[in-house]
Amino acid sequence: MSDLHIVCELVASVFEVRVAPGDEVAEGGIVVLLESMKMEIPVLAERSGVVKEVRVSPGDVVQEGDVLVVLT
Repeated sequence: MSDLHIVCELVASVFEVRVAPGDEVAEGGIVVLLESMKMEIPVLAERSGVVKEVRVSPGDVVQEGDVLVVLT
C-alpha cells in the first residue's frame, strides 16, 4: 500500500497535533486540529495506518494543499 498524504483543505492555523511518528491511526481518527475563524476543525485519517511523518507543529499557518501528516 502506498503512503497517504493527509492535506489541508483551507487556510488555517495548526491548533493541536494529536499524532507522532510511529503511532497507529484508525480510519476516521483525528490527526490534527486546525483553527480558522475561531472554529476548531478536525482533520481525519482517511484510512487506517501508521504515522510516517508529521509535517506541522502547533502555531504553524497552513495553506490549502499543504501536507500535514503522512501515513503508511
